[in-house]
Amino acid sequence: MALLGNPFVANVQKQLSADELTQALRVDIAGEYEAIIGYEAHASATDNEDAKKILYHIADEERRHVGELLQLIYRLCPKEQQFIEEGKQELTKHLSQ
Repeated sequence: MALLGNPFVANVQKQLSADELTQALRVDIAGEYEAIIGYEAHASATDNEDAKKILYHIADEERRHVGELLQLIYRLCPKEQQFIEEGKQELTKHLSQ
C-alpha cells in the first residue's frame, strides 16, 4: 500500500548488514507479489481489452522484479538458493511417488 503523505517514509536510518538487506528484500518481494495480485484482479474485473493488456503486462514486469530480487538475495545469502533448490527436489520426489 502506498504511503503518499510522507516522501521519507522509506528512508533507512543506517547501513544494512547483508542479513538485514536480505530480510528487506524479502519484504520487497512480498510487495511485488501483492502488486501482481492487484494488477491481475483489476484486469480480470474489466472488459476493456486495452486495460487488460496493459495490466497483465505490468503484472509480468512485477514478476521480473521478483526474479531480480531473488537473484540478489542469492548473491547476499547463498544458503537461500540452496534451500530453494532443496524445496524443488522435495517437490519432485513427492510428485514422482
